Order: sequence, then C-alpha cells, then structure tokens
Amino acid sequence: MPRPAANLRLPFLPDPLAHYKRFIAVMSGAVLEVQHVRKTYGATVALDDVSLTVAEGELFGLLGPNGAGKTTLISIICGLLDADAGEVRLFGQPLQRRRRDLRQLIGLAPQELALYPNLTARENLLFFGRLYGLGTPELHARVSELLQAVGLLERADERVATFSGGMKRRLHLAAAVVHRPRLLVLDEPTVGVDPQSRNHLFELIRTFNRTGMTIVYTSHYLAEVENLCSRLAILDDGRLRACDTLPRLLALLDGQLLLTVRELNRDFLERLPLLPGVKNAVQKDGRLEITTDGLAELLPRVVRLAAEVGVHILAIDAQPPSLERVFLHLTGRELRD
Repeated sequence: MPRPAANLRLPFLPDPLAHYKRFIAVMSGAVLEVQHVRKTYGATVALDDVSLTVAEGELFGLLGPNGAGKTTLISIICGLLDADAGEVRLFGQPLQRRRRDLRQLIGLAPQELALYPNLTARENLLFFGRLYGLGTPELHARVSELLQAVGLLERADERVATFSGGMKRRLHLAAAVVHRPRLLVLDEPTVGVDPQSRNHLFELIRTFNRTGMTIVYTSHYLAEVENLCSRLAILDDGRLRACDTLPRLLALLDGQLLLTVRELNRDFLERLPLLPGVKNAVQKDGRLEITTDGLAELLPRVVRLAAEVGVHILAIDAQPPSLERVFLHLTGRELRD
C-alpha cells in the first residue's frame, strides 16, 4: 500500500486507533468519490446530479461530446472549482479549493499546454517542482529521471519554444507528475502529436499506472480510451449517461452483419431468421442487415446457409459492438459546438 502523504490532514478523531483504521480503509478503497455533484453558470446547468467513483490504481476514462460538462467536472475534481451542490471526496476527505493539502496529491495535465516557452525543459520542471515544495537534491534527481523517461534528456537545456508538438506534450506530462501525485488527471493528452509520441505517451501512462498511480483520462479519441481504460464514464448534457467496465458497456449493443449478395432467393430469406443468434434481419439499401448478440458464432452459419441454397455472397461486413457505437447510441449523432 502506498505511504500516506505527510501533509494529509484528516479530521480530528478522539480515538487514534479508529483514526488509523478509517485511514487504512479509505486508502484501500476509493481514491475519488463524486457524489451528486451539481454546478450551474447562471441559467446553464453544467453538471446535474453526477455521481461516480474511481478506485485506487484504476485507469479510468471520462468521455463526452463538446459541452457535456467534462471540463467543469475536471475542475471540481482537481479542487480548482467548488460544486454548487453535492460533494467530491479525495482519499475519503472532502475536496474543496481551500484544501491545499489534498490538492497537492493531484497532478493535472490540462488540454492547453501549461509550459513556459522561453524556459528550457529542465527549467520548466524545476519551476513546477518548486511550486510543490520539493527540495533541491530531490527535485534535481526527479527532473533528470522524468526527462529521461519522456525522451527529452538530450534536449533538456533547450528552450521549449523550439520543441515539436509531441515533445511539448511529453514535457507537459512530466510537469504533471513531477511531485509524484497519487491521482493524475489527463485532459486530451495526445492532441496534435505524431504516432511515435502518442505511443510513447501511452507507454508512460501505463507505467505510471502500474506503479500505483490512479489516472483519470479524458479524450475525444475513443480508441485511446478503449485501449487504455478498464472502466469509463460517459457524460452528456451535464448528466452521467453510463459508468461501467468496457465489456458491460459494449454489451448494451448488438453486433451487426451486413451482407451484399448477387441475388436473394426465397429459401434463404425464410431460413435466415431461424438461424441461432439472429435477432433481426432486414433488407436495406441493397444489403441484408442482420442483428445478433453472437457475431462470431453466426457468421459461419450464414455462410453455410448461403452455400446450401445457392446464394452468392459478394461482401461481408461484420460490425461488433464498439465504444464509438455505444458513445453515439448514448449521446446521439447530432453535431456539437
């Protein structure tokens, strides 16, 4: 179990043993608890009764279209903004802007780069480390360690203004973890980076997570969240639409089998709906659309049936449930500004 931060202040409890037991219980359970949070800006409701929990050591995805409330929720989670109603608890303690002791346990890499372009990479990390109160020997060692990890040690003493987008993003991540946070919040960490930098960022994020760091990851690149996160939440219009593991979310939708054939015959159309696994079959735009909850098992059955009745299949498009389809199913397909 990770050691508790020395400056973590817990409410006074008269029984020291009860205090310790409660602390152990909290540290072995949820890192982050969002309970019935509501936030408004005038007549606009940014968050409406949002509740979710992130367990210690999770790599948790947070998704939503533009205007869903993600930025507001992240600001509240990081102690930068207070909720109008409800509560956020970090390691069992109420988190508010005034709780600097708890906020020091959080690392944040916002979508907009928070780096000083006229400073070098090393100077940027030293600056942010000093803000968190790191001492000189420890800080210099930590900065060199992170520069090595993000592949910038050889460019450490060059101005950030000369860096590529991928280099800046890697340094941005290093700045967010210079103080070894217990909770890391990443908001669109791969925007504008090349594939090599993106893969390197993924490796770093997985490494941080394997060492025990809890991570909340938000991105519009659904494939990233699908590959990285074991559990995720989907926000839309300020409300929580879903929060579950990826397999359970994918189970919300059926798979689809799209067949393009040379010519359909009556025998095929009559026998197709009777195959095990077929939930629905309709002709649409010159194709057969088959809905199924067992795509892998159904595909060979359909091929065998077509061969038996003399139907020549020209093309098969198998579409298993995906996070993108679930996301659009829950949030709609209309454009968001």
